[in-house]
Amino acid sequence: MRVHVVSDVHGNSEALARAGEGADALLCLGDLILFLDYADHSRGIFPDLFGKENADRIVAMRTARRFDEAKEFSRQLWAALPVDRETATEQAVRRQYAELFAAFPTPTYATYGNVDRPDLWPEYAAGAGVTVLDGEVVEIGGRTFGFVGGGLPTPMRTPYEVDEETYAAKVAALGRVDVLCSHIPPAVPELTYDTVARRFERGSEAILDAIHSTAPGHVLFGHVHQPLARRMRIGRSECVNVGHFRSTGRPWVLDF
Repeated sequence: MRVHVVSDVHGNSEALARAGEGADALLCLGDLILFLDYADHSRGIFPDLFGKENADRIVAMRTARRFDEAKEFSRQLWAALPVDRETATEQAVRRQYAELFAAFPTPTYATYGNVDRPDLWPEYAAGAGVTVLDGEVVEIGGRTFGFVGGGLPTPMRTPYEVDEETYAAKVAALGRVDVLCSHIPPAVPELTYDTVARRFERGSEAILDAIHSTAPGHVLFGHVHQPLARRMRIGRSECVNVGHFRSTGRPWVLDF
């Protein structure tokens, strides 16, 4: 079996359409939506609505960790729109989801990232050959793959953040699996530190505990775009950041 794995697609539908070439299945570990490209502030939902200059300003605030100031600036921008925030956001997200889900190959097994909208996924996944899993297990080629979607609470307040107890319950529901797939990494400094943003992202203690107690052969994740370490071994578990797919356009490959 050959399985390709992607994460942090962030609007790269062109590369996504090629991601399953030569594979028996594609796994997607979330963050389909591009709200704001920190490498190119002209791309994403935010600059489409408010322009690049305002995107430059909010990125500068967030990079400086002036989150309250960024929140107030964002509130003012949204208040000036002719439609309410929820309507404008959902319209933009739907446009991206329609294009992205159409690009998925069959079969695809996917879970949510912290910037995704789980409430909208069933509408697009049903006709795209995509099996959505969150706190659930699927067998692929005789091996068990467990999926845990979303992120943990942060000052960024992204759309699919869940409390630690809810997240831990989803991890526990998997039991023992051969491959543990999540959007966020285990809570290990080398795997959670972003060398470009120069900050630690949220990692999961529950995933780290599952590694120690159940020893999956592989632990696959994304979320941290420029990690200090892209892979490391914890006991017998090979932990791998499968990469920032929007930038690389290349899937990570698992052969077994």
